[in-house]
Amino acid sequence: MKQLKFLYTRSVIYVVALAVAVISMVSLRKCQHSHAGFDTGFAETDTLDVAIEYSPLSFYTYADTLGGFNYDLLNYIAGRHGLTLRFHPVVSLSQSLENLDKGSYDILVADIPLTYQYREKLNFLEPVMTDRQVLVQLRDSVTKKPPVKRQLDLAGDTVWVIAGSSVADRISNLSQEIGDTIYVRPDSVNGAEQLFILTAMGQIKHAVINERVARQLIKDYPQADISVYISFSQFQSWIAGGRHPWVADSLNSWIKQAKNDKAYKTLTKRYLK
Repeated sequence: MKQLKFLYTRSVIYVVALAVAVISMVSLRKCQHSHAGFDTGFAETDTLDVAIEYSPLSFYTYADTLGGFNYDLLNYIAGRHGLTLRFHPVVSLSQSLENLDKGSYDILVADIPLTYQYREKLNFLEPVMTDRQVLVQLRDSVTKKPPVKRQLDLAGDTVWVIAGSSVADRISNLSQEIGDTIYVRPDSVNGAEQLFILTAMGQIKHAVINERVARQLIKDYPQADISVYISFSQFQSWIAGGRHPWVADSLNSWIKQAKNDKAYKTLTKRYLK
């Protein structure tokens, strides 16, 4: 539990620092654009508040550079359609969903699989990519115990998932498919990266997160194993809130347009291949 508290504290500090960095860098870019003669003409209603999950795939910072597939795609769409984006880096998905429902954000951008059950609850936008869930565990060379090699091996075992994610529903369905119970521990504090690290450090036994994120993280934690697939490929989408009615329809159209552009293919090649 000490490791969990440490990771939570570190995540909070990092997200606060990241938010400051985002504000500073966005402000700098606005000044640079102004000096360069770009008249954006943004009105307050053209500013979208975007809660964006900190992860190696969605949004990250390296030195003085901000990047990530979702971050870059959002900026590309905003640039094409004259929008100002105000980013709010987040870690806790469940808290972010609550804040979205309260009207604190216009969009929530996170690694969320689009499922039928969740589409009934949330306003998912046009899919931006596909992904699937994998089981994160330590290699048997580390544990000296037999690893999970197939989904059936999870019978009677416990997995950690991000609270608020549709992954818990997938585990429930998997339990029915294998005819045995798989216990789920929803984590309302940590995100995918933190759950991966906790597993790689031996603090928790198993976690289920998206494969694309796991493949980025395993480069730094080779003692982890992500060879067991938990789901088939699924669409990944952003979620719109209800603060501005025009947001969902506009973004659905703009995302569809962007996916036909060369810039989208460049981003998928950079981040998703």
